[in-house]
Amino acid sequence: MNPDRTLPGDWYPGRVPENVLLDPTAYLETSYSFLLFTSRQPGAIEIGPGSSLYLGVMFDLGANARFKVGSYVLMNGARIICDSEITIGDYSLISWNVVLMDTYRLSLEPLRRRTELEQVPARSPRRTCAGAPARPIHIGQNVWIGFDSCVLPGVSIGQGAVIGARSVVTTDVAPYAVAAGNPARVIRQLDPGERNTAGGSRRSEVKGQKPQTGPPITEQ
Repeated sequence: MNPDRTLPGDWYPGRVPENVLLDPTAYLETSYSFLLFTSRQPGAIEIGPGSSLYLGVMFDLGANARFKVGSYVLMNGARIICDSEITIGDYSLISWNVVLMDTYRLSLEPLRRRTELEQVPARSPRRTCAGAPARPIHIGQNVWIGFDSCVLPGVSIGQGAVIGARSVVTTDVAPYAVAAGNPARVIRQLDPGERNTAGGSRRSEVKGQKPQTGPPITEQ
């Protein structure tokens, strides 16, 4: 990040908000990611060492929202809808078009939804603000979430878990579980041999290495 909080090579003429903490070794492709960002919280977003967030990642954070990304996380084109708190642990992979939403933003009751939608045209910007409840989402270390998946309010995903592509995660997923489907169900548990790079062991492998500061490989 440049001293004026612009991003090197950014195609969008924006800046990183003052309440966003971006580690010097992290990579954020564009300030366009903050187009829907409205959080007033100090340290509303924290992006840890060596993490990479690419084009299409959108921070749709409400006034009281917090979003934290650990170290060496890779995110491609994910949408973060947050009014409370969403955390992502170290070494996690968040594939393209993943949606992490700790709130539905609208009532589940049709008449209340209709009333709220009728008020949107009179607002600037045109946004819903129905005050729907929010429940935090927590994603552990070494989690892999496949493309087009959606994680719903209140869900926790344990360390080392894998979420299959196009899944809708409505309930907690245990550590080292493989879950898929709509709604997502556990298919199997990873055996000990498949777990040997999860959590702290991978941390020890990279200890002492200097994180790369340029755009790393984006394949997922």
